[in-house]
Amino acid sequence: MQTFNFEILEEEVGQRIDKYLTDMNADWSRNQIQDWIKNELVQVNGKVVKANYKLRLNDEIIVTEKPVEEVDLVAEDLGIEIYYEDKDVAVVYKPKGMVVHPAPGHPNGTLVNGLMYAIKDLSGINGEIRPGIVHRIDKDTSGLLMVAKNDIAHRGLVDQLVSKTVTRKYTALVHGIIPHEFGTIDAPIGRNPKDRQEMSVQDNGKEAVTHFNVLETFDKFSLVECQLETGRTHQIRVHMKHIGFPLAGDPKYGPKKTLDIGGQALHAGVIGFEHPVTGEYIERTAPLPDYFEELIRKLRK
Repeated sequence: MQTFNFEILEEEVGQRIDKYLTDMNADWSRNQIQDWIKNELVQVNGKVVKANYKLRLNDEIIVTEKPVEEVDLVAEDLGIEIYYEDKDVAVVYKPKGMVVHPAPGHPNGTLVNGLMYAIKDLSGINGEIRPGIVHRIDKDTSGLLMVAKNDIAHRGLVDQLVSKTVTRKYTALVHGIIPHEFGTIDAPIGRNPKDRQEMSVQDNGKEAVTHFNVLETFDKFSLVECQLETGRTHQIRVHMKHIGFPLAGDPKYGPKKTLDIGGQALHAGVIGFEHPVTGEYIERTAPLPDYFEELIRKLRK
């Protein structure tokens, strides 16, 4: 189990504790928090409280994160493409439509299941439920991911993500004609208070920075390359919507009338990092998937 500590500031006084904690960690849902409170995994000033507890100045909150329910992992031959591999790390390709790691009720057909088959010496890094996974991309986003094969490699890659030194470039198709060639979106992201299943730009959210440049424009769309400085949940999808150019095909953040392509047109095409053991810089590029290439060809016509 992992514990988290929070101290309440003046501007946070009066909030419900379940809402406050949900806003403080994008990976926690309100239902999760309420379940942990019921199971006495949340304490304020050393005492158990209820979900509707109103925060007071200088309250000290300790959250003991309940571990994810374990599932039995099965190695599956899913044809996972490996772009780089040595004894410490690997770079692998996740196709559109594939979930990164298993979850209760969804134990098979994930990238982790495929990795266990494709990489024989993959160890149980980061907990048994998602061995080797350092970061992730959304189900309907295709592209490259770093994989750690031991604890030293895992810590080294995570440290690079935290220090913002990993190169992560995405290709995206967005609605609208962007009137300038490049730009930077510096806007904090947190859970949308009106819809807990979505993220949105929030004044009290976590720092999020996306750089972009326009590659090509079409009649009603723009093709852009986005480079992540941070890695918040749904960051590119939220940021491009925030500036008025939502991703094509995006069922969550896109307009109601969008392209029917089974999810957002987003591809994690470039990943680059310093090898956590040798120090060598490694960068790999994955071409756009066939559906994306065909989409661009149609738009050019």
